[in-house]
Amino acid sequence: MARKLRIKGQGLTHHCFSRCHGKKNLLLGKYGRKYFIEAIKMCQEKYHFELVAAEIVANHIHLVIRTFEQQPSISHIMQFIKARIAEKYNRAMGTTGAFWNERFGSTIIEEAEDPQQYLLWLLWYIGYNPVRKGIARNPRDTAIGFINCYLAENCEVSVKITLHPYFTRLGSCFEERVNKFLFYEDAHLKRLALCF
Repeated sequence: MARKLRIKGQGLTHHCFSRCHGKKNLLLGKYGRKYFIEAIKMCQEKYHFELVAAEIVANHIHLVIRTFEQQPSISHIMQFIKARIAEKYNRAMGTTGAFWNERFGSTIIEEAEDPQQYLLWLLWYIGYNPVRKGIARNPRDTAIGFINCYLAENCEVSVKITLHPYFTRLGSCFEERVNKFLFYEDAHLKRLALCF
């Protein structure tokens, strides 16, 4: 049976995720982080898109990407990033074969019931992913630390992050936006506490 065609959703925001082959921790450690960052930077140089969030966990990655009309699709962007990571890993390890488990998964943010609320909650979910996996103690101290761009004005991290319009609409100044954004962290932490 042919696989379902992916909805390209140009000009929309995509939450993309992909797992390593066999759910192995191939991205764990400084080299996984290095390959991830290098692949994103190469893609940002090649294609026009906005990276809203990016995080790496031991066996999977999360990216929130905003595409543009008449520009490369989310499929092109993700294929490029995943292929570069696999190439770099296989070259460094002297191996061949599959690096990724499957096609990447993707959700279009704008199709959620309340897209703004969904995205703001999602940013904290992605940020806390390494914390839940025991890789970091705080989303502010993770491999990429993208969440810091939403907490400190003019913050720079290892890849270029573009603040999503749903964040910038939270207030008339950065401080007001941060205060409202922190509400979503509190809500996320309360939800996590209920799970344990």
